[in-house]
Amino acid sequence: MTVSTLLCDLIQIYIIVLVVRALFSWFPPPSGGLATFYRILLDLTEPVLAPLRRVIPPAGMFDLSFLVLIVILYVLRGVIC
Repeated sequence: MTVSTLLCDLIQIYIIVLVVRALFSWFPPPSGGLATFYRILLDLTEPVLAPLRRVIPPAGMFDLSFLVLIVILYVLRGVIC
């Protein structure tokens, strides 16, 4: 496995994590196992999204930083892969 293949796989996994976080944000889980899973998703994604939120203002109730990060990751994946 080459470094570029590993990076491509990691970027794809992170994109999936972001999408799952978005779904959970629309339908918050009740307390229990799913709430713990959601907390893990927040811990994985918030360090990357928080700096983007400081630069990109929200558009009403939509968090554009999330969409910008997805686009950046797809572009990065296209360049590397």
